[in-house]
Amino acid sequence: MNQIAFKPVVALVGRANVGKSTLFNRLTRSRAALVADFSGLTRDRHYGEGRMGDHPFIAVDTGGFEPVAKDGILLEMARQTQQAIAESDVVIFLVDARAGVNAHDHEIARLLRRTSRRVYLAVNKAEGMRFGSATAEFHELGLGEPYAISASHGDGVADLIERALSYLDGAAQAEPAEQPAQQFDLDEATHRVHSGDTAAVPNESEASGESGEPVNHRIKLAIVGRPNVGKSTLINTLLGEERVIAFNLPGTTRDAIEIDFERGGVGYTLIDTAGLRRRGKVFEAVEKFSVIKTLQAIEACNVVLLMLDAQTEISDQDAHIAGFVLETGRALVVAINKWDGLDSEQRERIQREFERKLRFLSFATMHTVSALKGQGVNALIKSVNAAHAAAFAKLSTPKLTRELLAAVEQQPPPRKGIFRPKMRYAHQGGQNPPLIVIHGNALDAIADPYRRYLEARFRAAFKLAGTPLRIEFKSSHNPYVQGS
Repeated sequence: MNQIAFKPVVALVGRANVGKSTLFNRLTRSRAALVADFSGLTRDRHYGEGRMGDHPFIAVDTGGFEPVAKDGILLEMARQTQQAIAESDVVIFLVDARAGVNAHDHEIARLLRRTSRRVYLAVNKAEGMRFGSATAEFHELGLGEPYAISASHGDGVADLIERALSYLDGAAQAEPAEQPAQQFDLDEATHRVHSGDTAAVPNESEASGESGEPVNHRIKLAIVGRPNVGKSTLINTLLGEERVIAFNLPGTTRDAIEIDFERGGVGYTLIDTAGLRRRGKVFEAVEKFSVIKTLQAIEACNVVLLMLDAQTEISDQDAHIAGFVLETGRALVVAINKWDGLDSEQRERIQREFERKLRFLSFATMHTVSALKGQGVNALIKSVNAAHAAAFAKLSTPKLTRELLAAVEQQPPPRKGIFRPKMRYAHQGGQNPPLIVIHGNALDAIADPYRRYLEARFRAAFKLAGTPLRIEFKSSHNPYVQGS
């Protein structure tokens, strides 16, 4: 069988709490989407990769769809779902077998009948029910034969997806036996970029480390901060579209949404995260799961973009978030958003607060931006690239050792008793963050001030701006000393 030139997009739509996220997780064999017995948990479009037999596809999870919504967050969610339908090749309309048909189902069905997409009606939560009783009343939606499934148990899911993708078999047979060599398919490239596979996209430059060798992966950039600082707005500005909901309501984003895009020939995976509030203000179970997803996103990314709000003072929570990023060792760039609305006196105050409360982030580049207007975004992305390159820099042992000996010659480590620590050589022990291992004698006597001195020397010598730097000391032992 010939390969299909693109991955079909399967959009999961339906009213709130019918099991779309549960089905999404089953199709993608993941736990990427938050699932809870809570209406309106999903709000943004969430993409994932699935496969059925020989057919890979892209699944799109959507929020509860209310086509008649006129304003507020429900209108923004409806727009996200409508965009998912417009992007899709196949739409799976989920309904609830136990709740039966309601007015919202009729409204969604009326909208789907007007689309040119292939629509399949899935009656979810049908486990333990007789087939006829589970699907009988849903014929009135006018979308063809309903399919009884259980997203949580997997019953009927494979048959549904096989049926939804069956048109691809005919499309493959209709393709020519041979394709012209070196032909570049724009649709294929678009779908590859969307799915994270950029191997076939030409002219893609890659960030490189200090040694000049390329780092052959996409830059995973997690955007974090307190609620309502402009994280989703910045992502929409970078993408040039309303990809995620940006609403003037704290807690709008509840899940960690991953989005692939390219800028300047570099591939990125943006991760929009839920805002992190102080622990004492987190009461809802849903928000606790959102916080966990955000912390996991920080640990899984390459670079963290910490966003601060210039309209409010830099809080202790900002420092806590920055501290967690530092503990994980991720490269970091700081963006102070909403800078355009401040006068000169307010700007000076914010800069003083930043230097006072976040002085432990001196290794990170700080930018003042307006996510809404796009001011300062280009410089911000350049710093992200530089921080990523620093985090994955390859540091040669001879260069590290020469810099170490030069630092010791200029400022020897203080004595401890009658002994002075002696450093012999250094080598790299890891990346993201860079780890420098120094070997010598009596190195356990080196105090933190001298460690910071060495860190500053290495950071300046190898241009390691934007990433934490770890230094580890390993002392050799005298084999002739009893007990060694």
